[in-house]
Amino acid sequence: MKDNTALILIDMINKMDFEGGEDLLENTKPIVDSIINLKRQAKESGLPVIYVNDNFGLWQESVENVIEVCRNERGQEVVEQVLPEKDDFFIIKPKHSGFYSTQLDILLSHLGVKNLILTGVAGDICVLFTADDAYMREYNLWVPSDCTASETDEDNDNALRLMKRSMFANIQPTSETSIENAFQQTKQ
Repeated sequence: MKDNTALILIDMINKMDFEGGEDLLENTKPIVDSIINLKRQAKESGLPVIYVNDNFGLWQESVENVIEVCRNERGQEVVEQVLPEKDDFFIIKPKHSGFYSTQLDILLSHLGVKNLILTGVAGDICVLFTADDAYMREYNLWVPSDCTASETDEDNDNALRLMKRSMFANIQPTSETSIENAFQQTKQ
């Protein structure tokens, strides 16, 4: 299963300068280590790592400039820990879903991906909408509960339950499953 799997980091390069951003930042800090470990495992397994990120209103900026702006804002502490590497893919999204008006689906098709590991923020907004669009495109989903965060734990838990119930996502934390086993119970 791993050879057709990709890891997606949603909005982890983030200014956190919006209303509720302080709460989201505090809830994001505890998931960073799990995401870093999962990214390391994905790379060791030869899986593609794809950052899908808001443009934060920087419509004419390059990916590098978006990252640089975020490195100098409230979310700096998180950004510095999860910076993309040269072989990672980086897609800028204009709205909440990673699929909406982006080349994500084309990239995943080109890579032969059928299984998505979705991580990032906010679990109840951008991760949820990306998961919904992925499910509608018949991707299998693992959304590790220790790799998503929202402004409140309640909002995050509700989003995870919805993804499990409606999109048949595996929401086990990384401590309870692995890349090799995460898609065993999802539809093939």
